[in-house]
Amino acid sequence: MARAFWGERIEAIRAQRADAPRSHARCAISHRDGARCTVDGRELLNFCSEDYLGLSQHYAVIGALQDAVAVDGAGGSGSHLACGRHRSHERLEEEIADWLGTPRVLLFGSRYLANLAVLQSLLGDEDVCAQDGLNHGSLVDAARLAGCRLRRYPHGDPEGAIRQLRGMPDGMAMVATEGVFGTDGDVAPLRQLALVARVQHALLYVDDAHGIGVVGPEGRGSIAAANLGVDQVPLQLASLGKALGGQGAAVAGTHELIEHLTETARPYLFTTALPPAQAAAGLTALKLARKEQWRREKLVELVGHFRERAHRAGLSLLDSQTPIQPLLVGDDACAVSMAAALQRSGYWVEVAAAPTLGEGQARLRVTLSALHAPADIDGLIDAMSGARDRARAEARVAAISRGATP
Repeated sequence: MARAFWGERIEAIRAQRADAPRSHARCAISHRDGARCTVDGRELLNFCSEDYLGLSQHYAVIGALQDAVAVDGAGGSGSHLACGRHRSHERLEEEIADWLGTPRVLLFGSRYLANLAVLQSLLGDEDVCAQDGLNHGSLVDAARLAGCRLRRYPHGDPEGAIRQLRGMPDGMAMVATEGVFGTDGDVAPLRQLALVARVQHALLYVDDAHGIGVVGPEGRGSIAAANLGVDQVPLQLASLGKALGGQGAAVAGTHELIEHLTETARPYLFTTALPPAQAAAGLTALKLARKEQWRREKLVELVGHFRERAHRAGLSLLDSQTPIQPLLVGDDACAVSMAAALQRSGYWVEVAAAPTLGEGQARLRVTLSALHAPADIDGLIDAMSGARDRARAEARVAAISRGATP
């Protein structure tokens, strides 16, 4: 049989996508000023950033970055085990360990690399990883690349996790979940999952990228909010690129597990280290996040204000008390149309749709930041209400044109 050409495959895949609504398109940001930015020449109020605490443009964070670049240069110049590990990396790892109350921390260049490192280093062909059905793609990819048995349980369902682990053959077991889910903004049932892990002799790993800095005492994340520690959650991930406003990620855990990752994790061994200037900026951002509780208090107020205004406007929100506030739309094309209408009104909101979510599950994913003001939210709600009404009217016209009952 003749081998197919790459061009034919790519064209066939492109044809399949041609009729689907495009929920993601690359754009160019030319200017940022607080929550406002210029996108492809249009000034928009940003409601899709994950800069939850508003630290990415903080003068002290920028100053720390500039000072470190002047001393250490733009990059790490090698892997951590070659010549890329600097004193700024060490200081950041020590500060995170103190903040989260864990014995040790290991830095990575990104959340994706960190998740690959954890699962590939700890799981093999004979092992099983039970994961929440809404987990981030990096956790799913990491399990597949590790070669273990990947089992998905229904979102937020500890009993489902038990069913996926029960009756599995001999081998190691892991339960992996996000702490705060990036798609829907809800919090995992960590106390119940910790019990599942204990009963099933599994290791509980929590990717808390969206919880760190935002929830829990001192912003220590969903694990601290659940009053759990390293005994119940031996490994957790903290992102440096969301609430802390920078770049990179850290895995925190027991001394033995972190040492194992240091010695065996391929995404750590064979990757250029996080730029030392980014580590210096991350350290400054972390200290601000720990100290300035008012940022989290403002977020709580903004979340409450957004939900109250959305409820009055009849908008269908999912149950979330975090800065991630999804508006359930349903139809992918309708969600894309609403997002485009919001941009025309000056608001930038992300669409979450297929293939990330199943058909008919599309959302507008609104993210709030300490940089926003209540008046910004009022304007967004008015624009969302108008976009919803226009989308409904367009759907009725389309239904009539097809001869269907609107």
